Amino acid sequence: MAYSRNYWQDKIVLVTGGSNGLGKVIAQTFGESGAKVAIVGLEAGDVEKTTEEFRAKKIEVEPLVADVTRPEDAKRVVEETVARFGALDALVNAAGRTHRGFLMQTPLEEFQSLWNLNVMGTIACTQAAYPQLVARKGHVVNIGSLAAKSAARWVGAYPVTKHAVAAFSQQLRLEAAPDGVHVLLVCPGPVKRDNPRLYPLKNAEGIPESALMPGGGVKVGKIDPHELALAILKACEKRQPEIVLPRKARLLFAINQICPKLGDWIVKKST
Repeated sequence: MAYSRNYWQDKIVLVTGGSNGLGKVIAQTFGESGAKVAIVGLEAGDVEKTTEEFRAKKIEVEPLVADVTRPEDAKRVVEETVARFGALDALVNAAGRTHRGFLMQTPLEEFQSLWNLNVMGTIACTQAAYPQLVARKGHVVNIGSLAAKSAARWVGAYPVTKHAVAAFSQQLRLEAAPDGVHVLLVCPGPVKRDNPRLYPLKNAEGIPESALMPGGGVKVGKIDPHELALAILKACEKRQPEIVLPRKARLLFAINQICPKLGDWIVKKST
């Protein structure tokens, strides 16, 4: 997928969750397009390793260790990014995690933990970065999921949090338009990983083995993270509101709105 290298040349991009997984691929893609990137990770070792990899690729990078669920950390990473590079053109909220389990067996503490990271971390970083983004007519990129549009079985508190990210993105899109800030919600299916992460369960008998894999057992092809990252760059340039991959999932979302009973049947058949 084509994108304009000139558009991102010397722009400043802050990526939370940028030391691992999809966030790392997104940060690398911005860097390879000419942007200067700040990456935020929770583990110092991961941040250091990714920083070394990026610098070997001649990517200008600022390593930041922080817990984005803490408002003071969210504020600090924005301040340190601006102190290093002088401005901020894009914020990518990629920090997050998923979960497996039945809703009624998911402890409230797990709901709170996922909510703090997937939702409150996204909001805290966006609020901290917003004045800088207004000044540059920049971009907010929120990484959602197909689960942000349609819930599925066996993924515990995850769809609850990602639906909230979708609502936050839409409301922010409406409110940020007069300020010239672009908001992009990214809703991908399961993303390919070299070493797929498994999600072990406790006290959740009856959940199939396939649900432990990325995607929670959803019968869709895995998305190439590099292609997804390029799609994000292109969508930002065009200031599009949303990316949904695979695209055919949009039909399910429409059916869910028109006929929830039919939508539930389709979800059950596809997981």
